[in-house]
Amino acid sequence: MADPRGFLKVTTRQDRPKRPVPVRILDFKEVQVAQNSAVLKTQASRCMDCGVPFCHQGCPLGNLIPEWNDLTWRGQTAQAVERLHATNNFPEFTGRVCPAPCETSCVLGINQPAVTIKQIEYSIAEQAFEGGFIEPIMPDRMLRKTVAVVGSGPAGLAAAQQLTQAGFTTAVFERDDRVGGLLRYGIPDFKLEKDIVDRRIAVMEAEGTRFRTGIEIGTDITWDDLKKRYDAVIVATGATQPRALDIPGADLKGVHFAMPYLTESNRVVAGDLAEPTINAAGKNVIVLGGGDTGSDCIGTAVRQGAASITTLAIGAQPPADRADHEPWPMFPKVFEVSSSHEEGGERSYLASTVEFVGENGTLTGLKVAETEIREDGRRGPKGGTERIIPADLVFLALGFTGQENSDISEQVGAELDARTNVARAEDYMTNVPGIFSCGDAGRGQSLVVWAIAEGRACAASVERHLTGSTVLPEPVLPSDRAIDLAL
Repeated sequence: MADPRGFLKVTTRQDRPKRPVPVRILDFKEVQVAQNSAVLKTQASRCMDCGVPFCHQGCPLGNLIPEWNDLTWRGQTAQAVERLHATNNFPEFTGRVCPAPCETSCVLGINQPAVTIKQIEYSIAEQAFEGGFIEPIMPDRMLRKTVAVVGSGPAGLAAAQQLTQAGFTTAVFERDDRVGGLLRYGIPDFKLEKDIVDRRIAVMEAEGTRFRTGIEIGTDITWDDLKKRYDAVIVATGATQPRALDIPGADLKGVHFAMPYLTESNRVVAGDLAEPTINAAGKNVIVLGGGDTGSDCIGTAVRQGAASITTLAIGAQPPADRADHEPWPMFPKVFEVSSSHEEGGERSYLASTVEFVGENGTLTGLKVAETEIREDGRRGPKGGTERIIPADLVFLALGFTGQENSDISEQVGAELDARTNVARAEDYMTNVPGIFSCGDAGRGQSLVVWAIAEGRACAASVERHLTGSTVLPEPVLPSDRAIDLAL
């Protein structure tokens, strides 16, 4: 284990450093920078090697956190890389964009700041690539079975890599021009630079995974044809249908969903576009929604030179500390300040959006009112409190309602659930034999770490379906564990 008295000697949490705000808002490079190796070892020494490591419960992947914390403290990089990749295909992604539910479950967090698990994971992943520890894993034998993975986000990539390494001929179909899905076009470069995605894709290609971009299943190739060509099909298309706001003026020029705005910005950064058509430069921007997507809109608008940025949330400001109904080791809803929030803008709570205001079809402002809790428990605008906030652009970052279309249902009869997700059983198979569903496409909008975990678990189910058994690890996801959280 790491230093058995480390958590007593080192009681201060030292997070990964960031570039200064005045510098980082001048470009789209990653905000955070590498941490000093000596500091990293000191932080790793705080891991208690608990008898019951609840960080495992918090992580959907079941990462072997105490083990690679110990190996980091000992300076055994190769072994740390091996233990980290035993449960996580893409620690370089989760080490950057995961909200780290493992840290809110850290036992040390009961009375001290939690261990810096996420930054240790990030550092191991980067050392792995820098030190040449990441090499293609070739299968011991090739099976005469083929699998099509539809969608190249984290769920699809994880499933594809697992199956390729197990000996299946695996092809990933992506409708966009580049591989990566949400990682490529949903997350800004200041959180995840795209060369990080490219280097992992290169490893997967060397292993034998085949990528087919610019092909939309359901249109270019029907789901029925795909099913006939492959022994199994995995649906990993994500939950990309944005939640709309049905109020007057929603059709005004200047009202946009968040994801097209972020996607276009990523394409500009990649050099595909000279200028964005949705540009916040010199404009008053309002972001509706206080989650990660809304935060990404803030950071993007800051870098584009917005005149002002205001984030509105219908609910109350979360507390600074855990609420009584969210005790350790649950993931608490607390007030968070992202790197984008540090860079500028205002945040307003208990603000109900009433109407988009405009002239000649163009947005000029947003009518809002104070939020009141009604007798039925629902939230709504309080009469007599309306005011208009000037706005040139409004970005709707209100989450997602499911997959975009019903082609798979119409073409092969796959059932959708009430939220339009592709319904599946516990083994990830849909009602159509040989078609599986994982990630956001099956569970609804969630985290990258959940997508990777589901992709891994789905791959094991596909192998069992096609061969009768599986050599792939089968993650036991937190929702499936019988854990008594009563303390």
